Amino acid sequence: MAPVTGPSSPPVAEGTPRHHGLGPGAAVVLVFCSSAAVLVVEIVALRLLAPYLGLTLETSTLVIGIALTAIALGSWLGGRIADQVDPRRLLGPSLGMSGAVVALIPAVLRTAAEWAPAVLLLVASLTILVPAALLSAVTPIVTKLRLTSLAETGTVVGRLSGVGTAGAIAGTVLTGFVLVSRFPVSAILIGLGILLVAGSALVSWRTRGRRGTPALALVLVAGGLGSTVAPGGCDTETRYHCARIVADPDRGSGRTLVLDGLRHSYVDIDDPTFLKFAYVRAMASVVDAAFPGDRPLAAYHLGGGGLTFPRYLAATRPGSHSLVSEIDSGVVGITRDLLGPGVEAAGIEVRVEDGRLGLRRLDAGSRDLVVGDAFGGVSVPWHLTTAEALSDIRRVLDEDGLYVANLIDHGGLAFARAEVATIGETFPHVALAGRPSGTGSGPAAALAGGNLVVLASDRPVDLEAAQEALDARQTGWQIVAGDDLTAWTGDARLLTDDHAPVDQLLQPYRPRSGR
Repeated sequence: MAPVTGPSSPPVAEGTPRHHGLGPGAAVVLVFCSSAAVLVVEIVALRLLAPYLGLTLETSTLVIGIALTAIALGSWLGGRIADQVDPRRLLGPSLGMSGAVVALIPAVLRTAAEWAPAVLLLVASLTILVPAALLSAVTPIVTKLRLTSLAETGTVVGRLSGVGTAGAIAGTVLTGFVLVSRFPVSAILIGLGILLVAGSALVSWRTRGRRGTPALALVLVAGGLGSTVAPGGCDTETRYHCARIVADPDRGSGRTLVLDGLRHSYVDIDDPTFLKFAYVRAMASVVDAAFPGDRPLAAYHLGGGGLTFPRYLAATRPGSHSLVSEIDSGVVGITRDLLGPGVEAAGIEVRVEDGRLGLRRLDAGSRDLVVGDAFGGVSVPWHLTTAEALSDIRRVLDEDGLYVANLIDHGGLAFARAEVATIGETFPHVALAGRPSGTGSGPAAALAGGNLVVLASDRPVDLEAAQEALDARQTGWQIVAGDDLTAWTGDARLLTDDHAPVDQLLQPYRPRSGR
């Protein structure tokens, strides 16, 4: 009896390998590159979503989960279809269609975020799921093309599986260390789309003697044009943020640094003593009350942003030295371009580093003041909130030193309560300043969400003087301490390196007007 083949399988001479124009080298390249492309899409999608959803644990988990779902779905369906349809008919279209969708991702996501935010999660899921599934289908399709006998199944499957994993690693490293730091995310995805469509045309020609369809090229052009006109663009895409500088229409020298759609710093280029944001005025009030007069301070700042507070200290306390740890080199570059070369002359030293690592490098008792104002878009760097981090902050402060930090939370303020409770376990003297909500039965219960400023020290701080300074600056804030603050924190769980569910405790709030 003659051997039976599927209806789409071409006749094969006995003993002739069925590679269909796809040699072992080409198979390795296809599997490696398609797997790498999946990870490029995954990482870049995180950056596209950050201005709208925040770069939080939940966002990362969502994108990773969608990508893994796409990999599983693509691998399963790709293998199943490859057993029923001639694999030569699948390989080129899988690459081409994935490239077309990838090129459209920036325009589609940004347009959905601005005009239809209610369906952003659905749109984001589809724009990640579809191309990642198509790309993941490449490996089983190539495996089908390369198999010539059951005797070599383990070798072929194992080799291509290993190559796919290596490609995923390469895509991760290339995106994180090279692409994101050198190119806008739109350019990365459009460029990847071009490469995938070009690969589709080449593969179709090699395996079937056909060229790619002009329709895919038109989709690429549409993706490129759409990305240029889609809303939600950035002045600069840094390694961590979508950053913009917005001029103040009411103050000619005023500029606002906007990161991921939220206002993070307000800078008056000509007058560093002008503090627009209420929480910055509150921090200045607390520091001025804790250190009366104008004596210079040795300060350390966790988070730099627009360097508003270091510039304030330099202007009001000549001779002060501020060391700033800012993790985002792009933000540092924007700030230096904005403020000019006078920053270093004002006694402000900026280091591009993680604040937790910067703390470790400081000598014990070397600082009068530590300022905590580090935020990642709409998220909070959890490792700067824990008891271990606070112990390091206390270590670098001298005996009269002060720790003042900007907290942000909304709703039930679960994160703020946990952080204040943790600070209270580290420092003997703690107080909290915030905007009254006009409701509640006690001073602490009446604090509204938004920005809160916590102050902590090993020595008592003149809270009456601090309240007078808050009133003088017209913040409308009030200070809560002692039993009222203890009642406010309640049974909030302490944050530690081993357990700090900051992303789950923090209730996000993203008004379009900013922070």
